[in-house]
Amino acid sequence: MTTRTNNPYFQVGLDVFGQRCLVLGGQDEAADKITRLVAAGANVVVFSPNVSPAISAAAQRGELAWLPRELDLDRDLEDTFLVMNTCRQDTETVQHIFTACRQRRILLNTYDEPELSDFGMAALVNRGHLRISISSSNASPTLAGKLRRNLESAFDEDFVEFLEQLGKIRRDLRHQITDGAKRRAVLKSLVDGFRLQTSVELPPDWRNRLQQVIEGDSNATGEPGSE
Repeated sequence: MTTRTNNPYFQVGLDVFGQRCLVLGGQDEAADKITRLVAAGANVVVFSPNVSPAISAAAQRGELAWLPRELDLDRDLEDTFLVMNTCRQDTETVQHIFTACRQRRILLNTYDEPELSDFGMAALVNRGHLRISISSSNASPTLAGKLRRNLESAFDEDFVEFLEQLGKIRRDLRHQITDGAKRRAVLKSLVDGFRLQTSVELPPDWRNRLQQVIEGDSNATGEPGSE
């Protein structure tokens, strides 16, 4: 059953190319969002008194603008398309940011606060031109992360080259073969024989282990600190 907490969202690809997108915060969670936005061609502005070395280096390369201060809701949201709030702020501040974005019809994602977000961030497999988003509908972000890492390792450099060449051929064939059906037949033939072979291996005795946690045994997994 879909709830506000376990919301699968409506899966889309958002075009942020050339759009002003703000990232609040400057540590690892922000760096992940920034990397995705920069790769998608967004005009990224980071607001944070301090940032990680990776974000600072990206700013020095001209990939983004870093303003070493907090967001000013009265002036900084002008002409903004999207805001990523990665800060663990007090409830009142988070709510103010959410309200300000809603009033201006700006898309907002608030880290770990789905009820104060317009969209969710799926775990992303990123290999060459390939993008596969993985969501557990917030049931287990940790599992989604494991799935991402396992899938990412399945696509090696040969696959990246294969997909790159397929893209080039597709662009060239648009000019070389004007008949759409013939062009699609050629493109289909190039991927005949491609298979992704994988299987799912669940933790041993997983039902009992989960039941122990449900019943209050926090040491049942033997993995303190995991989420």
